[in-house]
Order: sequence, then C-alpha cells, then structure tokens
Amino acid sequence: MSRMKGVSSRQKVVEEVKKQVWLAGPLFSVGLLQYSLQVISVMFVGHLGELPLSAASLATSFATVTGFNLLMGMASALDTLCGQSFGAGQHHTLSIHMQRATFVLSFVSVFLAIMLAFTKNILVAMHQQVAIAEEAGVYALYLIPGLFAYAILQCLLKFLQTQNIVFPVVLTSAVIALLHILLCWSLVIKSGLGSKGAAIANSVSYWLNVLLIGLYVKFSSSCEKSWTGFSKKALKNIPEFLKISLPSACMLCLTAWTFELMVLLSGLLPNPQLETSVLSICLNTFVIAWMIPYGLSCAVSTRVSNELGAGHPQAASLAVKVALFLALAEGIIKVFLMIQIRKIWGKVYSSEIQVIKYVAIMMPILAISSFLDGIQSVLSGIARGAGWQKIGAFVNLGSFYFVGVPSAVVLAFVLHMKGKGLWLGILFAFIMQVILFGIITIRTSWEKEANKVAIRVQKSKVPLELPQGDPITI
Repeated sequence: MSRMKGVSSRQKVVEEVKKQVWLAGPLFSVGLLQYSLQVISVMFVGHLGELPLSAASLATSFATVTGFNLLMGMASALDTLCGQSFGAGQHHTLSIHMQRATFVLSFVSVFLAIMLAFTKNILVAMHQQVAIAEEAGVYALYLIPGLFAYAILQCLLKFLQTQNIVFPVVLTSAVIALLHILLCWSLVIKSGLGSKGAAIANSVSYWLNVLLIGLYVKFSSSCEKSWTGFSKKALKNIPEFLKISLPSACMLCLTAWTFELMVLLSGLLPNPQLETSVLSICLNTFVIAWMIPYGLSCAVSTRVSNELGAGHPQAASLAVKVALFLALAEGIIKVFLMIQIRKIWGKVYSSEIQVIKYVAIMMPILAISSFLDGIQSVLSGIARGAGWQKIGAFVNLGSFYFVGVPSAVVLAFVLHMKGKGLWLGILFAFIMQVILFGIITIRTSWEKEANKVAIRVQKSKVPLELPQGDPITI
C-alpha cells in the first residue's frame, strides 16, 4: 500500500514538472521575443551613427522605466484575478477582469503618454547632453502609440496565460518579431525616417500583435468560455482591481528602478566611461539570464492561482515545491556556465582589454546574483498567484531601498569598490528578498489561502447572460 502511495506521489510530482515546463518554456520564448523588439530597433538605429544610437537607447530606457514597466506590473494583477477565477471554473469572469484591466491601463497610459511627450525637458533637467535629449525626445514621441498597444497586449497575454494557453502567443510573437525586422529595415534604412522610423516600427509591431492575439481570442474555440464579449460590468469594481494592480506595479518597478539608479551612480565613479560600459554589459547579461526564471515565475503564478482557485491547497503546495526545485536546478547550471565563460564574455561586447578584464572580474558576482534572482523570481510568482502583492511590494521596498541601495553606495563610494561595490549592493538586496519571501512561503498555510481565494472568487462572481437574456450567477 505504501509503495502504491509512493508511486502516486512520484507521478504527481512528474505531472507537475511537466505542467510547469510546458508553461515556462513558451513563456520564456514570449519574453525573449517581446524584448527583442526594442533590441532590434536600437540595433538598426546604431547604423545611423553615435548620436542617434545614444538617443534611442536613452529614450528606450526612459520609456521602459517610466511607462512600459509600470503597465506590465499593473497587468500582473490578472495573474491573481484571472488565474484564480479560471481555477474555480468561473471562466466567464476572466473576460470581465481582462476588460477592466484594459480600461484602467489605457487610462493610465494617457498620463504616461503626456510624460513621454516631455522626455526632452525631463532629460535636460536631469543634466543629459542637450543634443542627445532632443533626439531622445523625438524618439520617445513616436513610441507613444505603442504605449497604448502595450497596455492592451499585456492584458491579453495574462488573459491567455492564466488559462494555460501559451503556444498561440509564442507563434504571434515570433511572427511579429520577424515582421519587425522588415519594418525597421523599411522605415529606418529605406524610407529615410532615420531613428523616428525605429520608434514607429515599435508602435506598429505592438499594434499588430494586439490585432493577432485579439483575433485569436475572438474566434478561437479555446476562449469560447472565457471571452463573453464586451460588457459594462468591466467598469465596475475598479477600486478592487487597483488594490491588487498598484502593489503589483510596485513589486516590478521598485526592482527595475534600482538597476537604473545603479547606472546613474556608475556615472559618478572615477573613470565613469569604463564603469558605465561594464555595468551596461552586466545589465544586458543579467536580463538575458533572467528570461528563464521569468518563464518559471509566470508558470508557477499560473499553477498556484489555478490550484488555489480550484480549492486544491495540496496541489498548490506541490506546485511551489516543484517550481523552487526547477529554479535551483536552472540556477546551478547558469552559475556554472557564467563562470566558465567569464574570461571571454566581455569580448562579445568590446575589444578593449580593460573592459574584458573588468567583465571577467564581475561575472562571478553576476552569476550569484542571477542565481538568487531566479529564486526570488519564482517566489515573486508564487506571491502573485496567491495574491500577496501588497506584501511583495513591502519586501521589495525593504530589500532594495533599505538594504541594496545603501549597501551599494557605501561599498562603491566609501569603501572604494567602484562598480563591483554597486553590484554587490544588488546582490545583498537579492539575498534579503530570498530570505523574506522564503520565510513567508514556508510559513504559509495553503488550506487557509485556498479559503481566502474561495471568498475572493465568490465576491468577483458576475451574472452570466443566457441567450434568452435571463441572468444567472455561476
């Protein structure tokens, strides 16, 4: 009997691993393909000269920090709301949650667009070179249409992700990435629009992606239960959505803003050109290494929210354990690879001996940071799936702004560890994140969480219209 029980438990673990890998792989691909749009645009602008390249890079960074990250964070509320409703079998409420999120994010985008319109003035006020600020301001202006598309796109992606529908999203993202190369070539090189063409290409690509995914949602049989058409009910209970979406945005933005702050601080170090170059290489490497944990984070968020919504606390607990095991395994492999390539990685970005040697010194610290970030990414995904965004926002605030940033300043400027000191500050923040999120996760009673989710889902129920027009509540 015990042997059969052991086999059954093993089978459950294997099934959970399959489910998470099946989700994480495509979501990793989607993240990489979405990220590639900005990279491709900047690469094409790089052929126009140093000034357009600097301006496009600065504008992209500014728009990402002030706009795109905020929208992505707010859309993450759907990890909780749609994921738990889907698990509870309340499929028709997913459409309402998604439309509500789209309305709120589109409204927020209006204010973000106004801020992007004043990019030049803001950058000049931040003591950026006037010529670069002017060019960046023009580039940012043409990114504004893409901002609204991005808001809708994130809501659609979360709507599908929480239903475990991921492969169509991979397909549309791949098609758009290929079309984006053609668009950039046409608008940047052939049309004579220059850097403006790259920004226009970004906006066009985002809207095309929205169109493709929107058509899939409208006509696919996979969404026939969850897409119930447009409804005025989406305009109700907006404060309830904001209670989750604003902390979700804080969770993401508090982390992203820290990295931008490190770049600014690197400019204050002795030999700022070297320090900024090396830190930029480290950040690019870190983003690439983060894509796999990003997929795992989204996967465990979906699995935890689905199982809690379905009232299966033990399955949610198993999903947490499996996700952490996968993150540990992936992290160990990543650390090994990053240390192995430490002496040659700098050559990918630069031919300067000083830069190559500096990158080699930074790589072990970067490897450990990536390992810890993989763990905390999964823990953050668990938090989103369970609806702990408020707690997560406080964890990130304390980890980065009470531990990470002060440590970075002291190590870099007081102890004169320079760029290494800045990155060690980030490392300390990740350690604190893992400790705090780890304690919260270990002490969690998943039975109690399932009960809380049942109450939340019950409150979010909406009447379902029958063909005759008689409303019922499921």
